[in-house]
Amino acid sequence: MRMSLGLTFSKGHCTANLSRQCSRGSLGLFVPPSPPLDPEKVKEFQRFITLSKRLLVMTGAGISTESGIPDYRSEKVGLYARTDRRPIQHGDFVRSARIRQRYWARNFVGWPQFSSHQPNPAHWALSRWEKLGKLHWLVTQNVDALHTKAGSQRLTELHGCMHRVLCLNCGEQTPRGVLQERFEVLNPTWSAEAHGLAPDGDVFLSEEQVQSFRVPACARCGGPLKPDVVFFGDTVNPDKVDFVHKRVKEADSLLVVGSSLQVYSGYRFILTAREKQLPIAILNIGPTRSDDLASLKLDSRCGELLPLIDPH
Repeated sequence: MRMSLGLTFSKGHCTANLSRQCSRGSLGLFVPPSPPLDPEKVKEFQRFITLSKRLLVMTGAGISTESGIPDYRSEKVGLYARTDRRPIQHGDFVRSARIRQRYWARNFVGWPQFSSHQPNPAHWALSRWEKLGKLHWLVTQNVDALHTKAGSQRLTELHGCMHRVLCLNCGEQTPRGVLQERFEVLNPTWSAEAHGLAPDGDVFLSEEQVQSFRVPACARCGGPLKPDVVFFGDTVNPDKVDFVHKRVKEADSLLVVGSSLQVYSGYRFILTAREKQLPIAILNIGPTRSDDLASLKLDSRCGELLPLIDPH
């Protein structure tokens, strides 16, 4: 199988076998510019964390941009700002075998790069906070498994995880890596060149490239396969929503890290925290939907600020 993953970065042409090298050089490519750290703001943030005894943290795509994964909405560097592409809709994926074929072909090409991303200092800091008893619960809107890679266990993946695959008929779950091997067996001579990695591991292929790509069915029942994530237009499992609401009500403070909170699935928990009169801090470069509800707002890189904070 020949496969060239030509990720379009600012300099040159990046192929699949150079993905790690290119990733190292592009870690800052998707991070929007931010002002220098304000020592007074850092002190305020330290005080916020010190006073928190049962801290709930909610993370979004902004925490993973420093690992080389783009977000959707950041000004100038997010996927929406750089391209006219939009993420796949749940209804389209479920309804159309052709759309599933196109999705899986693109995801197959992007998977080696997407799955190789590693946690950055922000992920490691939150994992350390958990081990030291500071972090009561972590809720992430991301599907990249970077919190799991960093060792976080008190974790809810609100929108699922790209590292798992789900059968739409029988519900069987399998590791994404196993599906990659099945793709390779079914498509031994298929080749493609793609450009631009998306936050969910998607890349961009032409229709001609997709047409001959073969997609395996569920090994258990023969049903169609889908990443175990919440696509746009779908809803989060109500039991998971209730679980997170309970964790918010148990908390004594809430910290948002790297999210604009534009999607209601995450924003609703901020409203719950507000109703409970919890102090709210937001660490995100750029405005968010909840800036007016926060007692503290910081426009800094997550991986620059979080490691500076003493969780004791």
